[in-house]
Amino acid sequence: MKLTILGGGGFRVPLIYRALLADGADSRISQVTLHDLDASRLDTIGAVLKEQAAGVPGAPAVTASLDLDEALTGADFVFSAIRVGGLPGRVVDERVALDEGVLGQETVGAGGVSYGLRTVPVAVRLARRVAALAPDAWVINFTNPAGMVTEAMSAHLGDRVIGICDSPGGLGRRVAGALGVDPDRAWFDYAGLNHLGWLRAVLVDGRDELPRLLADDAAVTSFEEGRLFGADWLRALGAVPNEYLHYYYSTREAVSAARSGGRTRGAFLLTQQRRFYEPVESSTDSPLVVWDATRQERETTYMADDREAVGAAGRTLSDLDTGGYEQVALALMRAIALDERTTLILNVRNRGTLDVLDRDAVVEVPCHVDANGARPIAVGALPDHAVGLVCAVKAVERAVIEAATTGARSAALRALAIHPLVDSVTVARRLLDGYQRGIPELAYLRP
Repeated sequence: MKLTILGGGGFRVPLIYRALLADGADSRISQVTLHDLDASRLDTIGAVLKEQAAGVPGAPAVTASLDLDEALTGADFVFSAIRVGGLPGRVVDERVALDEGVLGQETVGAGGVSYGLRTVPVAVRLARRVAALAPDAWVINFTNPAGMVTEAMSAHLGDRVIGICDSPGGLGRRVAGALGVDPDRAWFDYAGLNHLGWLRAVLVDGRDELPRLLADDAAVTSFEEGRLFGADWLRALGAVPNEYLHYYYSTREAVSAARSGGRTRGAFLLTQQRRFYEPVESSTDSPLVVWDATRQERETTYMADDREAVGAAGRTLSDLDTGGYEQVALALMRAIALDERTTLILNVRNRGTLDVLDRDAVVEVPCHVDANGARPIAVGALPDHAVGLVCAVKAVERAVIEAATTGARSAALRALAIHPLVDSVTVARRLLDGYQRGIPELAYLRP
């Protein structure tokens, strides 16, 4: 089977390849094609993958191509992990927002809107090429904002595009660890949108163990989300939120931390990535060793300013054990290719699962997966405190998709102005002006 990775020069591609190398299935992926617009990045990642494959019998063959059509032709699976505008675009997303006193995180708030506005047009073009050149391929989308991008692509690929994220699975494993239960024996009742979901129950042998966790201060504060949100707030919610809800529940602290941090997360990653990609071509150090050291630094510093702002401790080893989006992708591919039935939390079309949204809205919920793809499992109604946020953010996503597919600047303005983390239409106008000045990819937006 052939896997094509769009954004094949991306930093996290070795994670995917590492998972493929560990896969012992007879019908596993045998060919990996990396597609990117940057030849030097492809060369760098190719060197890392070559070192990973050394001594591994039957390692998937790796090829690289700058030609999209060549890369897509004959693909059984297409993994989309592109970053339109690169990390310099992310820096603009963050800085323009923070200069206006609002959040600029890459998938949440104004920054997420800007990222979506430049990403959705490209994602739609990719979806059309997949439909034309590899109509039987399954597209696994990790491109952020993942839910929004998956929904835009689904207009052209239907249910053959499935969005993935490692946040829900990582949350489930951390909660299971705090409860002292095997995550493979637990059923996690999780629902919402990408980066906007809640774990409402943890069922083990038919018994919900979550109330036991919420009643135990020591257990609650033993894992990352418990320390980030605090035991009292989790008890008030009766659920454990996805870590990204920190930006909604502690907005002032998040903005203050980002503004006082000296440099934004995007600026940190930009510097780090330049150190990795530029020297590795001429360095005598092992590309794999350099990549792994860079990855560990990236993971341990994730959300560091936000944790500090609310008095939460640093990340522990258990916090770092998310399972990884590459494991989600591998499990998804195996289930489809080998009809290995499994259950995963995925981004798929709603199909009536959450009654507050229409059937075509992409949601993040548990799904049954087999050779026929992913089907959402019926879950309980969202609690009142979640309904408003989910509906408001879905309206933002829809406005971004409208702007991206029609070029209507008015829809882009609406997306910014109605976002729960942007508190003024006047600010929204200035944000859009700033993003269009700083990001060439937004020139398509017209009055």
